[in-house]
Amino acid sequence: MEQTYQYAWIIPFLPLPVPMLIGLGLLLFPTATKSLRRMWAFQSVLLLSIVMIFSINLSIQQINSSSVYQYVWSWIINNDFSLEFGYLIDPLTSIMSILITTVGIMVLIYSDNYMSHDHGYLRFFAYMSFFSTSMLGLVTSSNLIQIYIFWELVGMCSYLLIGFWFTRPVAAKACQKAFVTNRVGDFGLLLGILGFYWITGSFEFRDLFQIFNNLISNNEVNFVFVTLCAVLLFAGAIAKSAQFPLHVWLPDAMEGPTPISALIHAATMVAAGIFLVARLMPLFIVIPHIMNFISLIGIITVFFGATLALAQKDIKRGLAYSTMSQLGYMMLALGMGSYRSALFHLITHAYSKALLFLGSGSVIHSMETLVGYCPKKSQNMVLMGGLTKHVPITKNSFLLGTLSLCGIPPLACFWSKDEILNDSWLYSPIFAIIAWSTAGLTAFYMCRIYLLTFEGHLNVHFQNYSGKRNTPFYSISLWGKEGSKISNKNFRLVTLLKMKKNGCPSFFSNKAYKMDENVRNPIQPFLSISNFGNTKTSLYPYESDNTMLFPILILILFTLFVGFLGIPFNQDVDILSKWLTPSINLLHKNSNNSIDWYEFCKDAVFSVSIASFGIFIAFFLYKPVYSSFQNFDLINSFVKMGPKRIFSDKIKNAIYDWSYNRGYIDAFYGTFLTAGMRKLAEFTHFFDRRIIDGIPNGVGFMSFFVAEVIKSVGGGRISSYLFFYFSYVSIFLLIYYFLNL
Repeated sequence: MEQTYQYAWIIPFLPLPVPMLIGLGLLLFPTATKSLRRMWAFQSVLLLSIVMIFSINLSIQQINSSSVYQYVWSWIINNDFSLEFGYLIDPLTSIMSILITTVGIMVLIYSDNYMSHDHGYLRFFAYMSFFSTSMLGLVTSSNLIQIYIFWELVGMCSYLLIGFWFTRPVAAKACQKAFVTNRVGDFGLLLGILGFYWITGSFEFRDLFQIFNNLISNNEVNFVFVTLCAVLLFAGAIAKSAQFPLHVWLPDAMEGPTPISALIHAATMVAAGIFLVARLMPLFIVIPHIMNFISLIGIITVFFGATLALAQKDIKRGLAYSTMSQLGYMMLALGMGSYRSALFHLITHAYSKALLFLGSGSVIHSMETLVGYCPKKSQNMVLMGGLTKHVPITKNSFLLGTLSLCGIPPLACFWSKDEILNDSWLYSPIFAIIAWSTAGLTAFYMCRIYLLTFEGHLNVHFQNYSGKRNTPFYSISLWGKEGSKISNKNFRLVTLLKMKKNGCPSFFSNKAYKMDENVRNPIQPFLSISNFGNTKTSLYPYESDNTMLFPILILILFTLFVGFLGIPFNQDVDILSKWLTPSINLLHKNSNNSIDWYEFCKDAVFSVSIASFGIFIAFFLYKPVYSSFQNFDLINSFVKMGPKRIFSDKIKNAIYDWSYNRGYIDAFYGTFLTAGMRKLAEFTHFFDRRIIDGIPNGVGFMSFFVAEVIKSVGGGRISSYLFFYFSYVSIFLLIYYFLNL
């Protein structure tokens, strides 16, 4: 076993050869590298699979022996300063490594087909492999400086992947927004790291925790300064895990390819903040008030993310706000001290949300092949519907992911979310009420997403048949408008009338559609790049290729069975608690997790009832509407009424506006931060040019002016010089005389 741990350093570096070889191949042999591009996808999957097997082996050993292994070597030595570099293998590391590798492998296999049409195929896999290296390096780091290095590399990879289609202005602005927002948190993280080094004199986790606990017990620290440093450390987690108020980058990050959303923004990168708080839990737990602050941010994020997801039309943005809310649950659990519950929900949510994102990508992939479905990357749920009989596998997988996130037993998220909800009653009744209410909201908006996407008959007949990008929906950005909103509120009705007039049938017609060429070809040969012009279209949506369905089916198995990992079947201890024993002992807590099945069933009935109520409300509001359109007149009346009217009549217009406009947080930042910084920059520019540069420029100009005047006085006559000389002397003598009277 000791020998196995000694080779754990290969975990972060094993995926690294892929981006290096791709970059070298594109530089030296571009034609051959592009022609054999499928080989690089195979290598990416193969190397990450080796890392997964190694991580699982380490995890099994930890479960059996409850061991922790750390290896460090000196990196920088200068007098009393020593900076070390190494790796730490403990339960938290092994959990994150398994999550990153398993979800990463599924996403890479999925991406092989999903990105096959794209000219940036090789660049995509290079970015993905480098991201895997950065994330694995982050979770195996043994000190704060090493974490910060990989933390920044993860942020850089996120910037590159979100802006993968950088020629699109919306994607370019989204990656800039993510980068700038995360820099705010990262700057706080750096200050917090330096602050704790000043206090303890160490970056290593073991030394840091031990020294700091001794200082706290001896009352030898300034608690105000310590609390400030802890808040700054937590700021990095707030930004990376999209917690309020630095959450604004997450929905815009959906502009990247869907596999990116599944990997980075569901299972790995956004979990980095949760990982950091869990890693530093022995530090936070002894600082007064910081745990309360973490739980407060968590509960605000839980409720805020759920309310913002209520009225989103973009399927991926709805899932993004769902991710934000579920990350809030994890942060709430950490703030309450429920270490096990937070990591349990991290595991179950990662697989369920990856399943949902890959399912949404399959839906988008299917809809893009439809004639008349003009926006190449449109993800608007209002323009979907009726997909059940066309994409049954995707539909059933999405339904399972939805029910899991809603908390329906025996799916994965039911077990983990119930633990957090039950622990919240012991921590704060107010927090518990908010958390349980949000569970009902989660069931509502997730069921809404499912119904709008798959049920009913409302489909692509609301799209412009010409194949142009004409859609009345646009995203709101901190960096300005990202699209132009079409003012004609009857745009979709006009489209229908044009289609009817020109003989172009709606989705319900039996007539054949004209084949459109501006769509994705989902099955491209990988051994050549010369066939990007080939296209394939279809009359109806069709199921994705087997290469995309295979990862979805595997994630279904995880969603069904991974929740059983943390169920205490006996009164002694469950597998997850036994796995986490070293970390729990580090927090000075009891690792046993006995369960009262009567209390558990009673709480489960209550939580399932709340989730069922949310599902019922969603079904009541959306199912009748989307199943009643059997003819053109009913569609016409719906278009005139509009989805906003339906939503606001049932609940409240204010709730709809709050949710659809993202809680006005982006508008607030745009008005007070972005505009304010621009005005400050303009004032600084004016002050620099007119004042800072104006003073020396003015001195130079006055010197030139005086010189010109003096030059004109000199005429070359000695008598004139004597006259001026005696005149000046006389004036000074008179002034001196009158001053001394």
